[in-house]
Amino acid sequence: MKVSEQEAVESTARRLGSFLKRRREQIAQRWADAPLFRTVFTVSREEAVEACKAVVDALSDVASSGRLEDITSSGFDSVRDQLGRMSGTRTRAGASPAQIADEVAALRAPVVDLLRAEFSDPSTPEAVEGLLALAALMGTLRLVVMQAALSSGEELIARQRQQLLEAATPVISLWEGVVAVPLIGTLDSARSQVVMESLLQCIVDQRARYAILDITGVPTVDSLVAQHLMKTVAAARLMGAECIVSGIRPAIAQTIVQLGIDLSSVLTRASLADALAYALSRLGIEVSPRASMR
Repeated sequence: MKVSEQEAVESTARRLGSFLKRRREQIAQRWADAPLFRTVFTVSREEAVEACKAVVDALSDVASSGRLEDITSSGFDSVRDQLGRMSGTRTRAGASPAQIADEVAALRAPVVDLLRAEFSDPSTPEAVEGLLALAALMGTLRLVVMQAALSSGEELIARQRQQLLEAATPVISLWEGVVAVPLIGTLDSARSQVVMESLLQCIVDQRARYAILDITGVPTVDSLVAQHLMKTVAAARLMGAECIVSGIRPAIAQTIVQLGIDLSSVLTRASLADALAYALSRLGIEVSPRASMR
């Protein structure tokens, strides 16, 4: 592109930025009734108007910089978080990414109407260039919103996954000084970390002296799972608690032997009941069957 052409593009962009700044209030008032803003800012219309003004200001800054198609433009920094929250709200309300994109695209029409009114003859080259520049800028806004929506969606999925991990690995207080973690399902690195953190925190909170890891519900044990168990046992010991692994089924015992995994340093019991009985006996508590009623 020749220098003169580049200067013409930048000049058009600056004029667009000036237009957006000048018509800020009118654009914001029209956008406040658009689905993207109306369905997010439900407390008051003024709240929606202020949010719209912030977006218009960002677009004005981007246009004035001449970087109409740059989604990384610093002009978007001030509203990127806001757009992300809006996208997240719409996503949680059931809106699909395509629907959110359409809602952003719908913001263009009110601005086009105001920009056309700036020219006595909308068919002049200056008017056409201005409309093309606006189309490019609104296309960039659409990309920024979609990027924010994807980031928000990923964060939501990550939070939900973390919540599921925590819900799937509860730490139960069985007796004063005795806590247990009944593990069910596959044990991977992420879940093992949650198990360790939850167990250690519970040991501190409950002042537990014995911690039971029951793997009755773990379908398979490989070297990685065994390594995670060893680390959890070692961490519990450092916290002053003796860790007991229970629920090692015959098939899993054979697998451990075949893999050559050394669990000799780990205290094991056949079942959760056996592990609890051991912990209670170490605490000096004797549990005996209730005498039968005659």
